[in-house]
Amino acid sequence: MRVAVVAESFLPHMNGVTNSVLQVLSHLRRRGDEVTIIAPSDSLWWEPAVATEQPELCVGFPVIRVPSLPLPDYPKVRVAAGFTLRIRNILEDIQPDVVHLASPFVLGWRAIQAANSLGLPTVSIYQTEVPAYASRYRIPWAEELLWQHVDRMHKASTLTLVPSSFCKDQLRARGIKRLKTWRRGVDMDRFDPARRDERLRAEIAPNGERLIGFVGRLAAEKQIEDLRVLDDLPSTRLVIIGNGPQEENLRKALPNAHFAGFRGGDDLGRHVASLDVFVHPGEAETFCQTIQEAMAAAVPVVAVGRGGPLDLVDVGQTGWLYQPGDLSGLRSAVQHLAGDDAARARFSAAAWSAVQGRSWEGICNQLVGHYSRAVEVNRRRLDRRAKDLLRGPSGRGVPGP
Repeated sequence: MRVAVVAESFLPHMNGVTNSVLQVLSHLRRRGDEVTIIAPSDSLWWEPAVATEQPELCVGFPVIRVPSLPLPDYPKVRVAAGFTLRIRNILEDIQPDVVHLASPFVLGWRAIQAANSLGLPTVSIYQTEVPAYASRYRIPWAEELLWQHVDRMHKASTLTLVPSSFCKDQLRARGIKRLKTWRRGVDMDRFDPARRDERLRAEIAPNGERLIGFVGRLAAEKQIEDLRVLDDLPSTRLVIIGNGPQEENLRKALPNAHFAGFRGGDDLGRHVASLDVFVHPGEAETFCQTIQEAMAAAVPVVAVGRGGPLDLVDVGQTGWLYQPGDLSGLRSAVQHLAGDDAARARFSAAAWSAVQGRSWEGICNQLVGHYSRAVEVNRRRLDRRAKDLLRGPSGRGVPGP
């Protein structure tokens, strides 16, 4: 197939959206598909290519950058500023069979409009619950406006792929149709209990404390400050893996925690496998890939009972869920797993077993099937539109000459 991948977020900024896009690109490369990536640049200005300049490639595929602006409080995150006409011209040049929209919002919405004007099928990946961020960023009045934008985008998409049952129910309740579930794979080589590193553990916890870890972007929507109820838990130490705009504030709020900074590749796998319990307090997770990665490393999980974790955590088997806002419940659940070696061993084994078979290869094969379905749905829609046009306003057809 010929695929245009429009990524709201992309390299060099690494996050859940970028990671899943890279997995998809690698899969499409192995299949022999033709792909062009459209992503934000690190500049507000168009930069015409010099004749001798090598085009940017990712996994062997060309990358077309569009102008972008940095978020005021988080300059590593860029918001695309390209016009719809420009995106339409790019798509006209590419002539894709399908347009893949990774977590569409600004650039993705322009691409949806451009694709629809060209009669191209779109597959939108619902991956970020942006409206839920409004209260975290002190603009609660914007939440409904943001939801209205989400509604527009996904109602205009040929198919919307959701990562969890919570998200499917959420969007269906808003009147969005043509929803399909598409979860995420996990890299079983990188996230492996065999990567547990006793030397690393001794560096972080020289007195043999149990390590309670979080992995992710240090930003308001992750609610990492809720982990303050764990900072003084006896015989434990918090490990915060990641970076982001809240790091300075979190260091003050969690004075006893170890901040490991950003970790990637096998080094991330080593850090995750060296934990005893994984925690995730964010209530706006549509899936929560880091939970799967912790489970693959045989680390039991404590997470808030909303969003993606509802599907991932088998309560009482692979981990515990607590009600949103119930921080005493968070502390009690972690205390149980950290303090009971036998229970933690049972949960660890069950967590590892639960994610076996969730390879990216299988997940991406499902995605290609969704591409084909979108192409067929779009073909039928265009056929109906053509027939309606031929019938004319009276419904009796267009008169002959």
